Amino acid sequence: MRHSTLVSVLALCFPLCACAGGGEPWVELAGERYVVEIADDDAERQRGLMFRDSLPQGRGMLFIHEREEPQAYWMKNTRIPLDILYFDASLALVSQQRDVPPCSAGNACPPYPSGRPARYVLELNAGEAARLGLTDGMRLRLSPDIQPRP
Repeated sequence: MRHSTLVSVLALCFPLCACAGGGEPWVELAGERYVVEIADDDAERQRGLMFRDSLPQGRGMLFIHEREEPQAYWMKNTRIPLDILYFDASLALVSQQRDVPPCSAGNACPPYPSGRPARYVLELNAGEAARLGLTDGMRLRLSPDIQPRP
């Protein structure tokens, strides 16, 4: 009797426990979902994806800025080629920098500007923008647990 009670309690608790944490943050773009790391303060944004040897498929990094303004990213100490996608405050794609190569030239690495004001920047493995057929104006969808700082 004791074993069956434990099994019943676990069976009732497991679905609640599995959903309570909300899982990892994600974004959706062009019908594709990516699990993302969030960089929403200066230190996280500065570090970004530096010193990593790979970015698993289906993953990316979402940078959240305090306000919408022109942005420029660079690849200093970044070892993997990336697509850098810029989104405005309404989550519309406003600029794309595709197939940006790694850079080991330190402060001599070139900037990759947004061209238009952006609040969100999504970095994905190089080639994802082309694979998805991204065009400016497409919308990014954020998981409910992603909340920009005021």
